Parts: sequence; structure tokens; C-alpha cells
Amino acid sequence: MKAHLNKEIERLKKNIQILSSMVESAVRNSVVAVIETDRKLAERVIENDFLIDQKEIEIEEECLKILALHQPVAGDLRYVVACLKVNNELERIGDLGSNIARRVKHLCDYNGADTAVDFKPMMDVTRGMLKGALDSLICMNGQLAAEVIQRDDIVDDYNRQMFIDLQELIKENPQKTEYYIDLLNVSRHLERIADCTTNICEDIIYMIKGEIIRHGHYNDI
Repeated sequence: MKAHLNKEIERLKKNIQILSSMVESAVRNSVVAVIETDRKLAERVIENDFLIDQKEIEIEEECLKILALHQPVAGDLRYVVACLKVNNELERIGDLGSNIARRVKHLCDYNGADTAVDFKPMMDVTRGMLKGALDSLICMNGQLAAEVIQRDDIVDDYNRQMFIDLQELIKENPQKTEYYIDLLNVSRHLERIADCTTNICEDIIYMIKGEIIRHGHYNDI
């Protein structure tokens, strides 16, 4: 019975890694599409979101089957429950990447418009957080997950500053209000990706240590 459970958990682990790779690619491509105003790349991200949704459903069904048929306990139970939660967060990140890509399609309509804001620093931190979270998931590294969590405040600061900068630009160029709102939405989606990434890291620490560290209780990590 235990051998069957181990086999199912190994398959679950591989599928989580596949979904992680798909989501990381979606975020990376949506970011590149914003920087380069690449409509075709944005459209590819949107089209591939369906594949992420399908993989998320497949993993959820795997988790429920393991819980129902094998009734795991202790570490195995924690792992399956955490996978359910990580699976959900990954799907949300995929949706947010798709939402960023949808903004790109709008941005392309403003021919020659200068964004007047630099998204690259915020994008770099957000992508770095996501990569760190996925690395910590693959390696089961709680310390790396804890380090990723601490970087969420940096993305929050970027988002707040982006709001201030774009608010000023709207005042100066009211005719471009819709354009700047699209840029603001990109910033908000990046901030939400960082939040979802933080949730994943919290779940990874629960997976490894059995400790619930939500609501900012990171001091003992």
C-alpha cells in the first residue's frame, strides 16, 4: 500500500513541476511582451493559459484521488494538502500572466507611445521571486522559500511608486488616461503574482516543517 502511495506522490511531484514550468514560462513571456510591446507573444501567452488550466484540474484530481484511496498521514498528508494549495496558486499566477498579456494587446494600439515608466526593476524582482519559489519547491528548501517571502515588500514598494508616478502622468496627459491605466494594471498584476508566490512559499514551509506561518509570522523560520 505504501509503495502505491509513494508512486502516486512521485507522479504528483512531477506534474507540479510541469505546471510550475508552464507558469514560469507564461510570466516570463508576458513580461517580455510588455517590454517589447510584442502582440504575437502576448497572444501566445493567452492561448496557452488553457493548457495551464487543464493541468491544474488534472493535479487537483490526482490529489483528491490520493486522499480518498490512500488516506495519507503525517508528512505525506501535509505534502498532498500543500500541493493542492500550491496548484491553485500556480493557476492564479498563470491567469495573472494572461491578464498582463491582454494589457499588451491594448498597449499596442498606442503607436509610438512612450510608457514613461520603467517596469523592468519590478518585473525582475517578481520573476526572481517566482523562480526562487519554484526552485525551493523542487529542492524542498525551506530557507530559500523564507528568503523569497522577505522580498515581497520590495514589489509592494514598486507598485506603490508606480501608482504615484502614473497618477502624475494622468494629470499631465489626461488624453492618455486609458493608456496609463493599462500600465497601472500591469503593475497591479505583477504585485499579485508576488503575493501568490509568497503564498506558495508559505505552503512549501508548511510542507517541510508542518508550521503554518501565514499573516507575517516569519521570525522563527
